[in-house]
Amino acid sequence: MKKFMDENFLLSNETAIKLFNDYAKDMPIIDYHCHLSPKEIYENKKFKNITEAWLYGDHYKWRAMRINGIDEKYITGDASDYDKFMAWAKTLSIAIGNPLYGWTHLELQRFFGIHDTLNEKTAPQIWEKVNALLATDDFSARELIKRSNVKTLCTTDDPVDSLEYHLKLKEDKDFPVNVLPAFRPDKALRINKDTFIPWTQELGKVYGKSVDNYDEFLNAIESRVEFFHSVGCRVSDHAMDVMEYAESTKEESSKIYSKALKGQALSTDEISKYKTYTLRFLGKLYHKLGWVMQLHIAALRDTNTNMFKKLGPDTGFDGINDLSIAEPLSKLLNSLQTENSLPKTILYTLNPKDNLILATTVGNFQGDGIPGKIQFGAAWWFNDTKDGMIEQMKSLASVGLLSRFIGMLTDSRSFLSYTRHEYFRRIVCDLLGQWVENGEFPCDMETLGDIVKGICYNNAKEYFNI
Repeated sequence: MKKFMDENFLLSNETAIKLFNDYAKDMPIIDYHCHLSPKEIYENKKFKNITEAWLYGDHYKWRAMRINGIDEKYITGDASDYDKFMAWAKTLSIAIGNPLYGWTHLELQRFFGIHDTLNEKTAPQIWEKVNALLATDDFSARELIKRSNVKTLCTTDDPVDSLEYHLKLKEDKDFPVNVLPAFRPDKALRINKDTFIPWTQELGKVYGKSVDNYDEFLNAIESRVEFFHSVGCRVSDHAMDVMEYAESTKEESSKIYSKALKGQALSTDEISKYKTYTLRFLGKLYHKLGWVMQLHIAALRDTNTNMFKKLGPDTGFDGINDLSIAEPLSKLLNSLQTENSLPKTILYTLNPKDNLILATTVGNFQGDGIPGKIQFGAAWWFNDTKDGMIEQMKSLASVGLLSRFIGMLTDSRSFLSYTRHEYFRRIVCDLLGQWVENGEFPCDMETLGDIVKGICYNNAKEYFNI
């Protein structure tokens, strides 16, 4: 029996152990998609306790606690931070098979030197030890990032954001990590949502002109893209919960836009036409500026009406959508390709049934001499598990080149989540090691080492021109 989460955790063979220790373990990190707060990074936030660092805003943990029958008082309610921590410890102790179990204990081990398992019996002692460390300057937000060997991270930012803290960080020569914005224009595309009109009003304010017609709206969007670019942004991100494509002229989209601003109901076809034209407009901008476009596909959001009204979005009540994506996605990419305006693009799916769809789609639009120009992105959200990561990489390898994969990201709001890169890297090395041990690939350590270092860091560094 192997020891619990020892130095060979997730490494099942000698080749995997060598690949991890000699090539993966010490590679830097480029976290090209996360939800960390630039304000908290700039202000070098210190956490009052482990609950604030772990449980504030972490809907992964919240879901598990609800499944365990924990009252909402101890999740998002007014219970004390200590009681919330104890409720989490109670839940974690039985979370066998859930990646939260491995992630949590990796964080305890790597950041705090704690190798005890977290449960109701050990929780009080762990609470005291971790909180004592968090009170020191060595465990502030910036220090946690630096000790994780992060070189660059990209936050997630609305086009109307002032990027105040990114600008301040850009001038701060004492912090060696690149903290860059990422352009997230979801509200610009969600013309059918109640948030659309108020958001266009905010856009008009930062643009300095009214955006009461579609031409000015597009001009304002382009202005914000250029502003983000000046602050160092090189990547956009889109939540494509429903993948749709409908041909439209600018004139048609302009009429649809005007109709929406008047509060008139839009048909499904009108919504699709507006989204398609606007997204294609954005794609062309990204291509012109050399940006990377990310499409996160197939989330089914805010499914629990009562809890949405109580807590709002991103609180643990989202699921996987099972709509067809192959044809509309291909049409979108092809429409940009035919105009020689397809940017580097990363495609993620929340539904593993679409793994091979994305893996084959990316192969249809490669080119321009760019290794892996179109990427099948890392296993995302509900797929961010051992099995999910393996299946994503097997799909990519089976019909493409896993060696050109740009690897892992945290997609997290937690400064402690960088151990997920170690979790991922161990799985990568074990998968490659199995293929070698099975005689499916030669034990050529020079080639294997280059592949591992590429997936861990080098491919992303080249891809994002960082």
